[in-house]
Amino acid sequence: MSHKHDNLLSAIFHDPVSGNIHWREIESLLSHLGAKIEPAHGARFRVLLNDAECFLHHPHQGNVCDRNLIRYLREFLQRAGVSPVAGN
Repeated sequence: MSHKHDNLLSAIFHDPVSGNIHWREIESLLSHLGAKIEPAHGARFRVLLNDAECFLHHPHQGNVCDRNLIRYLREFLQRAGVSPVAGN
């Protein structure tokens, strides 16, 4: 895993939750981890990774993800077996 992706994964799992993570960085990380990302309805995307599934919503105002989205992403990554320690 690249240093950039490793840092992003650490930021996602860090408390307090960061409010400065950009959508394109999340997309890049998920693709790097091997996730299948499919458009769903509107600004929603279906994400499949290691037999785990979630729906992520692209931010409407700008490209910075809110803290609730980051918390939801963290829970999804945990269900998929991804953590900053394991790396993938």
